[in-house]
Amino acid sequence: MIQEMLAYNKEFVANKGYEKFTTSKYPDKKIAIVTCMDTRLVELLPAALGIKNGDVKMIKNAGGTITNPFDSTVRSLLVAIYELGVNEIMIIGHTGCGVQGMDAKEMLHLMKERGIDEEHISLMRHCGIDLDSWLHGFEDTEAAVLETVDLVMNHPLVPKDIVVRGYIMDSETGALKSL
Repeated sequence: MIQEMLAYNKEFVANKGYEKFTTSKYPDKKIAIVTCMDTRLVELLPAALGIKNGDVKMIKNAGGTITNPFDSTVRSLLVAIYELGVNEIMIIGHTGCGVQGMDAKEMLHLMKERGIDEEHISLMRHCGIDLDSWLHGFEDTEAAVLETVDLVMNHPLVPKDIVVRGYIMDSETGALKSL
């Protein structure tokens, strides 16, 4: 599949397909969106919000939430604020998220089935990594989004003038519910 994508890319560049996407690194709407990596949102979310290439900074991860105040998502938000002019942040969860109800024990079981040695898992635990907490999902999407909103709003490195709001998107219709 990757080879097919690479072949398409060569054709895309040769035909100058990129020209209609030309923009700067600065988001025109001065908004950053933290959302889930769910495949249903790839085209639905921008279409439902009326955003196009160049409008926003889109930061995606599993669950669209922040689990640690110093993870890569927070780092990306700080870059967006201080380097790229973002002054509003949307945290957008969605219905039917795969991280909702995700179980760390099951994830570790699947890792072992795929050949991850118990010794590596034990080593991570010995080094202070709480795998059960790190691999655990959330039970309530709305609560997870509100926790992330609170974390960003009260983060010691996020200026108080940054607007932070939380939403849940319907994964089928694109309807946005404000929290």
